[in-house]
Amino acid sequence: MGRKNAALKGKSVLLVGGHGPLRMALQCLIERSGMTVQTNHWNSKSLKTQVMQADAVVMLSEGNVDIPPSWARPEAVIIHCEPALEPDDDIIDLSSRSGLGYLTAAYRAQNVVHSCSRWIQEQQYRPWRLHNLKLQPLNPVPNDIEISRAQMPKPVDRLAEEIGLLPEELEAYGRNKAKVRLSLLDRLHSQPDGKYVLVAGITPTPLGEGKSTVTIGLVQALSAHLKLNSFACLRQPSQGPTFGVKGGAAGGGYAQVIPMEEFNLHLTGDIHAITAANNLVAAAIDARMLHEATQSDKALFNRLVPSVNGVRKFSPIQMSRLQHLGISKTDPASLTPQEVSSFVRLDLDPSKITWHRVVDTNDRFLRKITVGQASTEKGQIRETGFDIAVASEIMAILALADSLMDMKNRLARMVVGTSRSGEPITAEDLGVSGALAVLMKDAIKPTLMQTLEGTPVFVHAGPFANIAHGNSSVLADKLALKLVGRDGYVDMPGTRSPSFSSPGSCIGQERQVGASL
Repeated sequence: MGRKNAALKGKSVLLVGGHGPLRMALQCLIERSGMTVQTNHWNSKSLKTQVMQADAVVMLSEGNVDIPPSWARPEAVIIHCEPALEPDDDIIDLSSRSGLGYLTAAYRAQNVVHSCSRWIQEQQYRPWRLHNLKLQPLNPVPNDIEISRAQMPKPVDRLAEEIGLLPEELEAYGRNKAKVRLSLLDRLHSQPDGKYVLVAGITPTPLGEGKSTVTIGLVQALSAHLKLNSFACLRQPSQGPTFGVKGGAAGGGYAQVIPMEEFNLHLTGDIHAITAANNLVAAAIDARMLHEATQSDKALFNRLVPSVNGVRKFSPIQMSRLQHLGISKTDPASLTPQEVSSFVRLDLDPSKITWHRVVDTNDRFLRKITVGQASTEKGQIRETGFDIAVASEIMAILALADSLMDMKNRLARMVVGTSRSGEPITAEDLGVSGALAVLMKDAIKPTLMQTLEGTPVFVHAGPFANIAHGNSSVLADKLALKLVGRDGYVDMPGTRSPSFSSPGSCIGQERQVGASL
């Protein structure tokens, strides 16, 4: 074996003497290079034979023990890992004095490089290894729930692995569904997008049948039968249509998302998060109007900017409001009485509040209500109402946001009404935009599920009625387009706008985004 540029694979190395971590480390490093390793002790009867057969001999000795030069083959390399010997032309001295420490450091650096290389390879796009589930169609065709329950879905972590997701990109919600983290977009940012297929139609009945079923049938045909990477992106159904005439949105027949019950009920709680966030804004509006109507400027200022351990500071949201008012001061004590009044009083006009509460049920008797009738509300009575949760502006924001920060900024800019002077009042003015982002931090992640044939589906958002814009969510589409690769497909349908939609909305039209091709 030559000194330089030697082919290492297949060579034999003999380790003589030594024990413990050093010997084990050397053996592992040598074997990793493709060489075979034998070990022996100094007093072994077979030592001479093994030395004569080895391409390299590494001596891990203490003291002056040595191997006679006549034992080694002329082309063999002899390496001493002990400090007593001096190097010559035929011996490589790797004692701690002459560089064993440097060799160890070099190998450690090499291991780091190999580990980094493996990590980088793992971050690249992974080809799909999708295992499809077999259908066993029956005649006559059973009802949808019977079909759904007859098929056992794959564990969601297995589905995720098949489509190239990393374990750390998945947040499982039980066995059948999981949230997908947005870090996937960073990992696959250079991956070319797949093709985008929009399934659209004008439905003939209040049931709104057709678009979801076509989308799921299409994605199953592309993935399970044509063996093309294909991803369906569907909206999360509201409990209103689920418990109403329509009865869910999982598809139908042998083109369904499974499990049907989990798809139609609660899922991962995104709509509940939207309900909580929306109603937090509504509560903040009424509370603010009550406090402004019953307290002085000084009392409001002390409530909004309390003294903590003798120190009074503006929050970042309050600093933003000051800038909006044209006040550049940062010390609360430096504000003039007029600036304090401008800061603490939103002066909302009760007749021009545009924000409603929401509930995820078709509860027609809540469409118009009167609030503030308790004695503790001190006469702050006004008319308002409830919308269905999926028609909240927060749902529209969830569907259109392309990152957590984008969603937070959009939430802050939501207009909830106008002041008596005609100025728009936003969620940021109310001081609740940060809390809204916290409530929505998990809802922004799409939910991974599967069809009856085991093909992947993203379920995300559910923009409804006047806020519907034609897909489930931007993030679900962006993620699916990256996962399917250059030659894959994303299919999507939309949701049906109800009869009370305003002019210009897509009444009776359902558009859904489904498969990524």
